[in-house]
Amino acid sequence: MLIARVSLHDETVSRLRTLIAEGELRPGTRIAERELCERFGISRTPLREALKVLASEGLVELTPHRGARVTRLSGSELRDAFEIVAALEALAGELACARIDDGELARVTALQHEMRGHYERGDLPAYMISNKAIHEAINRAAGNAQLTEMYELLSRRVRRARYLANHSPQRWAAAMDEHEQILAALQRRDGPACGALLRAHLEHKLSTVAQRFDDAVEYTAG
Repeated sequence: MLIARVSLHDETVSRLRTLIAEGELRPGTRIAERELCERFGISRTPLREALKVLASEGLVELTPHRGARVTRLSGSELRDAFEIVAALEALAGELACARIDDGELARVTALQHEMRGHYERGDLPAYMISNKAIHEAINRAAGNAQLTEMYELLSRRVRRARYLANHSPQRWAAAMDEHEQILAALQRRDGPACGALLRAHLEHKLSTVAQRFDDAVEYTAG
């Protein structure tokens, strides 16, 4: 599908992030600029500008005269990133319980119902879109701009692993149940419980991914 000219830069960056997160652009593979330009209906200039953004986020590596490749993360690097994201999400959950307003809570609740529907239909890509929106909504409700900035940067580096974790039917079912508990804690405005649940949620995802790969295997950043 061609990319519309409106917000061309942002849309190109978003499309590339999705291709990395969902595994179409695999770890360590060279990014075929000509093919992507034809696919998106854009020139190489906006594509290369988008690749610079992804390089600043750690999602791709740019090498002079050799082009761009999708970044690899070792198991230990992925674990380190997950630990930080888990701490940020826990803090966001605690703050959100104290600061979330009725409109924001209604938004999270609606997203939860939407995500449940995707889960019941077995639509993982749509589920992950709603899932991402929920975590971002909780983070915004925390009302801390610096926390949000740090979270947005690091969460992109583990997005692919979060996607991989839910390829396990058991993990996906457990993740859905954990989200129900997180929402319940948020509705009660129980900060300690919400924070602890969000931290455990991330730790469980990491555990699932670690069981599928050993430390010698490298992960897609995203």
